[in-house]
Amino acid sequence: MKTIAFIGLPNVGKSSLFNRIAKKRIAITSDFSGTTRDVRDHEVLIGEKPCTILDTGGLDSSNELFENVREKSMEAAVRADIIIMMVDGKMLPSEEERKIFYSLQGYKKPIALVINKIDNDKEIERAWEFDEFGAQNVFPISVSHNRGVTALLNWIDGFLPELEENLELEIEEDDDENIDLESILAHDIDEKIEEEESNQINIGIIGRTNVGKSSLLNALVGEERAVVSSVAGTTIDPVDEYIDYEDKRLNFVDTAGLRRRGKIEGIEKFALMRTNEMLEGADIALLVLDGSEPFRELDERIANLADKNNLATIIVLNKWDKKCESYEKTLDELRYRFKFLAYAPVITVSALNKKRVYKIKDLILEVYKNYSQRISTSKLNEVFKEATIRHHMPADQTKEVKIYFATQYDVKPPRIVLVMNRPKALHFSYKRYLMNKLREKFELEGSPILLYARKKGERDESLDI
Repeated sequence: MKTIAFIGLPNVGKSSLFNRIAKKRIAITSDFSGTTRDVRDHEVLIGEKPCTILDTGGLDSSNELFENVREKSMEAAVRADIIIMMVDGKMLPSEEERKIFYSLQGYKKPIALVINKIDNDKEIERAWEFDEFGAQNVFPISVSHNRGVTALLNWIDGFLPELEENLELEIEEDDDENIDLESILAHDIDEKIEEEESNQINIGIIGRTNVGKSSLLNALVGEERAVVSSVAGTTIDPVDEYIDYEDKRLNFVDTAGLRRRGKIEGIEKFALMRTNEMLEGADIALLVLDGSEPFRELDERIANLADKNNLATIIVLNKWDKKCESYEKTLDELRYRFKFLAYAPVITVSALNKKRVYKIKDLILEVYKNYSQRISTSKLNEVFKEATIRHHMPADQTKEVKIYFATQYDVKPPRIVLVMNRPKALHFSYKRYLMNKLREKFELEGSPILLYARKKGERDESLDI
């Protein structure tokens, strides 16, 4: 599949064009220079032909952070098949842009100079200022007004292989001249999508700023995928990358580091919104904590995002090579402050040095298996019968409280309904006791358990059963 990279200085409209072609708001856009920092990719159709578009960070080298962003962007240009160099048509050409364009020409790939923000015919004269670049393929466009974008897409389409070539279908000769190629292709694509959905595990990497989330993503995927910097809040847009491990596809998403609510401003508000959207579709949260310093209240608030979204959770103590306390003391403090994640396994790593990071992959598979577990009704009722005999349910104003039977109606996480005579009388402490009994009998480490009580014959639409 062909890859198209959008390259240019900060704030020229690369992310806006990316979103326009993707037909959805994937990349965060704003008037702030340097909003995009990591390379984001997305598969799209251009002229009915599949390809991958890459949104890169602005080519700026004013400080350590943006020097790293620039390096990642140029790496994207190297691996791309087609390069789109974008400039701001409302600004005069700069010497830096000229040098960038000349260096991109050296890659010997199809390259187009796209002059953005040419909003009407009167402004077309400004595009002539860029003639000095000597570009053969020039497209004055306005992403915000959707002017000239079609011509650019048609140019890209000319370099994309036909659909049959992409799928590499080998169709044997058939006597039937009316063979339905379209249905064959649709069938092949549907099967592929179904297979990917059933094998993919979505993992969100969450934590406050500068705890090493991007370093952890790079260590997990085995390449420098996310920009890493000592500047707190380097990651703004969630960065996703997948690897195939055992028989699963592990799709990691490095989210923006979160700050205290009073310190969230500007584009970080978009980042927080995007993080919440991502967690809604995740299966597992890797909660990254800084093991080299005491835990903070903000760590607990971020951990609540995993609990709120009913995600399986693994707690990653990063920077363990710089630990400030013994493991036992740190674990005691962790379990005290994060009581609501008592089921989550804890692993110590050093993402920067890649120590013990490999163990996270096996732990993810184990936790996901528990998270997806379906327990038979007979086994559930055996456990609850034994639990109620061992420790009777408290009465409700002298009236006996009974569990008639239990059944699991969903997975990810396991959702269980208790059919009772007096469901409102189920005290939270007894509910916790029942969940602990389930954990004793079944492998449920890392996974929350959702337990609901209702009357016999009662249908609760919120449970979708």
